[in-house]
Amino acid sequence: MPWCEECSKFWNPNSLPPDGTCPACGRLIGEPPSIQKVPWHFWILVLAAGLYLGWRAVQGVIWLLQ
Repeated sequence: MPWCEECSKFWNPNSLPPDGTCPACGRLIGEPPSIQKVPWHFWILVLAAGLYLGWRAVQGVIWLLQ
């Protein structure tokens, strides 16, 4: 948990601003969160799910027309 020496207070990491400064005095007390990219294989999964659902929609329309 981040500790601010000037304020003598523990801060919840969720209550800190994105830059990691103390909300009361503005001093840097925590590491800013690192921004992580979405993995490339997630986009392959999204593409595969989209293709599958699209094909199932085509099959559903064909089934309704018969």
